[in-house]
Amino acid sequence: MIILNKLRGGEFCLNSDLVETISENPDTTILLTNGKIYIVQETMQEVIAKISEYRREINSGIIHIERK
Repeated sequence: MIILNKLRGGEFCLNSDLVETISENPDTTILLTNGKIYIVQETMQEVIAKISEYRREINSGIIHIERK
C-alpha cells in the first residue's frame, strides 16, 4: 500500500497492485483494475516512484507481509 493525497485534500492508502494506468491530464488520474478512478495531488512520476519504492522494500524484506 502507498500513501497518496486526494486532489481536494486528505490522505488515503492505495493498493498499488490494482493500478492499471496512471495519466496526467493535467491532474494525475489513477485507474484501477476494478474500474475505480482516483485523482491525486502527486505527479505521475511521484506515484510511480512510491510504487517502485514500496515494491523494492517488499522484495528486500524491509516490509513483512503476513500470510494466513
